[in-house]
Amino acid sequence: MSNTARVSRWVGGILSILIVFVIFIVPFIFILLTASKTKVEAADRLFTLPSDWRLIDNLVEVIGRGNYLLPRAFLNSLILTVTSVILITLTAAMVGYVLQRRRSRWNRVVTFLVLAGLVIPPAVVPTIWLLQGLNLFKTMPGLILVTVAYGLPFSVLLFSAFMSSIPRDLDEAAIIDGAGPFRLFFRVIFPLLRPVTLTVVVVQSVFIYNNFNNALYFLPGDANATVQLTLYTYQSQSQTAFNLLFMSVLLIMIPPLIAYIVFNRQIVGGMTAGGVKG
Repeated sequence: MSNTARVSRWVGGILSILIVFVIFIVPFIFILLTASKTKVEAADRLFTLPSDWRLIDNLVEVIGRGNYLLPRAFLNSLILTVTSVILITLTAAMVGYVLQRRRSRWNRVVTFLVLAGLVIPPAVVPTIWLLQGLNLFKTMPGLILVTVAYGLPFSVLLFSAFMSSIPRDLDEAAIIDGAGPFRLFFRVIFPLLRPVTLTVVVVQSVFIYNNFNNALYFLPGDANATVQLTLYTYQSQSQTAFNLLFMSVLLIMIPPLIAYIVFNRQIVGGMTAGGVKG
C-alpha cells in the first residue's frame, strides 16, 4: 500500500470518527449535562457544565413523579414490546416459510398485501373504529394487535428472503422421517433462521419501544402510558422542566442503546444474509 493510500485511509478514519462523535456522542453528552442541572439552569439549554450537579436528585424525582408513572410505563412498554415481538417473529417466520416453499396462486396476493403494508400509510381513524367495534380500544391487547400488524410486512420480507437460502432437501428428509408440518418448521427450519430472527427481534424491539404515535392514538390515558408518553409529564402550558425531561430521555434511551451495542453485528449480518441470498 502506497503512502498516499495510507494517508487517505488514515484521514478517512479520522473524519469518520469525528462525524460519529458529532452526530451521536455530542447529543448524548448534552442530554447528560442537562439532566444534571437545576430547573432554572436547564431552562437556558446551554452546552455548559452544571454549576450544581443534581443528577441523583433529578433521577429520584423522575422515578417518583406522578405516583411512580415512569416505572409503570416501563412495565407497559416491556409487556407491549415482548408480546408484540414474539407474535411478529413467529407469524412472519411461518408466512415467509409458506411463501417460499408452497407455490400457489395465492402467493402473489399475499406478496401484494405484504408490500401494500409497507407502502400504504397507516389509517388511524379507521383503526380506532375497528378497535372500538372489537371492544379493544384503550386496551393493551388492542395496541399489541395494531403493533403486530404494522410490524409484519417488513419482517415477512426478511424471513422470506432468508428462507430461500435453506435447501429444500431438509424439508424432504424431515418428511420422510415422519415429521409433521409443525415439527418440520419448529424443529428443522426455525433453528436455521437464527441470524434473521435475531435481526427481526432487535429491530422490531427498538422500533416498538420507541414508538410514540401508536400508544398515543390507541392506548391513551396515564394508567396505560408507555415510556415515550411520559415525556408529556414534564411539559405544561407555561414552562417545561427540562432537567427532568432530559433525565427521562436519558433513562428511556438506555435499553435500545444497549441492544444496538450488544447485537450490532448480528443485526447487520442478518440483513446482509437475507438480502444477498434472497
